[in-house]
Amino acid sequence: MKKRTRHVLILCLGLFLLAAAAAGGKTVQRSAEGLAGRAPLVDSGGVYLAGGYAFKAESLNASSVSFAADRFRFIYDRYLAGKNMHIYLSVIPDKNYFAAPGSDQPSIDYEKLIADLKAQTDFAAYIDITQTLELSDYYRTDSHWRQDRILDTAALLASAMNTPLAASYETVTADVPFYGSYSGKTLIPLPPDEICYLENDALKNCHVYDYETDSRLPVYDLDRLSGDNPYEMFLSGPKALLAIQNPAAASDKELILFRDSFASSLAPLLAEGYRTVTLVDIRYLSPAILDRFLTFDGQDVLFLYSTPVLNNSITLK
Repeated sequence: MKKRTRHVLILCLGLFLLAAAAAGGKTVQRSAEGLAGRAPLVDSGGVYLAGGYAFKAESLNASSVSFAADRFRFIYDRYLAGKNMHIYLSVIPDKNYFAAPGSDQPSIDYEKLIADLKAQTDFAAYIDITQTLELSDYYRTDSHWRQDRILDTAALLASAMNTPLAASYETVTADVPFYGSYSGKTLIPLPPDEICYLENDALKNCHVYDYETDSRLPVYDLDRLSGDNPYEMFLSGPKALLAIQNPAAASDKELILFRDSFASSLAPLLAEGYRTVTLVDIRYLSPAILDRFLTFDGQDVLFLYSTPVLNNSITLK
């Protein structure tokens, strides 16, 4: 770096520090927690820091929500209507739900998103899980929720589907740091998260069938912890069609779960109450060919999607 450029940068940094000190009357803090807790810092990609968490700024895309509703209705009309099926819908809010109103950043109008989606999917009973969630239930450096923090969310969903859960779990903390999808995208680096998973004897005896490869997978693919995205340890990451089979389930009921990546960590917690939990990701599998793989008759059906996917539903087939 040339001397003149270095001097200009130092001068700009000095002016910034003086201005911040004069405005706040406090010592400028250099930690992510200190700076982010006072004023959001936004990078060119819309990622910002607040209270030690990284967020992605986003505004409501109503047409995208309508497109998602159309895809769900297609599935209902083609496979579910007129059958003995219990159909449910739930929306997973992203972290902005808990931070954006006080952050002065663009934010989804969550009440409108949910109201619009419900109005366009009147065939499904809505389950509100927002009451079970808070900011600390999510990773600081990633968009996803923490499995060890969502037992109450799983219990609420199962109860609303008349499938109570009562299992206890051991929390296992992986021995690798978790740098989530927002790591490296913030103006001030954040320390890594811990990644934890819940284990018990019943889960250890569950089988996961991968329709794509005609093979069995583990519920937790621990080899993925050393990969680029350790969150993919939950059900081996992106998969079009999976089935979790639980020989020790509390009932013979079956659940078909239309989902995105958030459900990878949630679905194992629902397996206690269902003999089979089938996970369908229509980002990778066209709904038009589902009957090649599945028979729809008498199962519970849950459409469970996060707001980032609903707000960018062009990914749905």
